[in-house]
Amino acid sequence: VLFWDSDGVFGLSVWSLAVCVVIVCVLLVNTDLFLAKPQQTALDTLANADLQTTSGEDRQFKALELWEETGAIIMAFLCKEASELSSLRPQLDILGVPLYAVVKENVGMEIQNFRPYFNGEIFVDEKKCFYGCKTRKMGYLGLLRFGVVKNILQAWLQGYMGNKKGEGFILGGLYVIGPGCQGILMEHHEKEFGDKADLRSVTEAVRKVEKSDPDLA
Repeated sequence: VLFWDSDGVFGLSVWSLAVCVVIVCVLLVNTDLFLAKPQQTALDTLANADLQTTSGEDRQFKALELWEETGAIIMAFLCKEASELSSLRPQLDILGVPLYAVVKENVGMEIQNFRPYFNGEIFVDEKKCFYGCKTRKMGYLGLLRFGVVKNILQAWLQGYMGNKKGEGFILGGLYVIGPGCQGILMEHHEKEFGDKADLRSVTEAVRKVEKSDPDLA
């Protein structure tokens, strides 16, 4: 029967097979089977990271300075989640916990264009210490993930366009770190582009930050 109309039947079969392959690929891409698994980050790794300022005095310093006395929230990505984190700023000010962002590179006007979305200081982490013990990337296939498409559309509707320069495939994360040796109170790693940390969890972690007693210093 297949060969009675070889052109029509064979052509239909090839197209059907192609469609099935595409559907299977899209479904597989939307599972967690091929996602890079994050590893827990050591506090010492973050503390010894060399950061570079992006405004004011041009200097390099150890990241430990950011949370040594007050604790801190540090995010390692530039996207729409920054504006949501910035909405916590009034609560953070009351609790005395600063909000910072680190980026892996300073390309063109990216940081300057991003500042209106983020209410905090921004530093450059060229060695990508805040991007995890093992650098995780999501390639072009990540654009087939439903969650990624949704996040990109939401960012676009909110006016954040990003740019086509630099390395844009590395996944970032977020840390809530207590002062001194209290350690990492919360650690979130993006599993896909735009995978944001839960703000309630961030707030709960911030409330656990222990304040050092200046009278004991």
